[in-house]
Amino acid sequence: MDDERPHRFSEGQGFDEDYEEFSLDPPELSVDPSEVDPVDSRVLTDLLDERNVGSDQVDAEELVDVGLSYMGINRFEEATETFERAAQFASTDAIEQEAWVNKGAAHAQLEEYDEAVGAYEEALAIGDDTEHAASAHTNLAYALWEWGRTEAALDHAEQAVEVDPRFAQAWYNRGFFLAERGLNEEAVDCFDNAIRLGMGNAEVLEEKARALEEAGKEEEAEQVQEQAEELREEAERELIEEHGDADAGPRA
Repeated sequence: MDDERPHRFSEGQGFDEDYEEFSLDPPELSVDPSEVDPVDSRVLTDLLDERNVGSDQVDAEELVDVGLSYMGINRFEEATETFERAAQFASTDAIEQEAWVNKGAAHAQLEEYDEAVGAYEEALAIGDDTEHAASAHTNLAYALWEWGRTEAALDHAEQAVEVDPRFAQAWYNRGFFLAERGLNEEAVDCFDNAIRLGMGNAEVLEEKARALEEAGKEEEAEQVQEQAEELREEAERELIEEHGDADAGPRA
């Protein structure tokens, strides 16, 4: 079986499209779009200058949306600054934690894993019984792994599933880390949990197949790998059909 992994494990950003808190849809800002670029960093700085704007005048949720818009156009440095300001102006723990989690994700995109770890730790300092705690643990596990702190990564992957047992991404990451340590049967159980919770994509199936093969279950591994290949082929067909429809032009 091919050992190359173009995307080894999840960064914890695999939410459904209707998961509003981490949506990348452009925000509606309280500025005139005909006069300024909504994601112009200079305008943003002017709008949020703490010397001129009181905290009661700043909508931290709107700031989070601005940061996500920056991430949507790969302007991750501006995103980190925006999320930090959102955390500073947040009026609730939930908004502050969301801002820190997203700040960490932006740093991770820049491969600034020490800063990412710091942001996730700020998020977790707010509490483990909050809305975004599982995401913070999952993302922290990813950053720690990339930073070379593998044991701590597994610890936070395990904490993520304890905080939210229905978080499919967390189960997938935990399975990946366990497989990397040779605990393949436990890893398979984690991948099965992720699949049951709706994460039944080709990537998860391929990781499950690898774990099964390492556990000596070659026949079952081949079956799972075939399922993964079928999913990839189906996705390719849908992409081709989508592009074919787009090229066909208007129809009566």
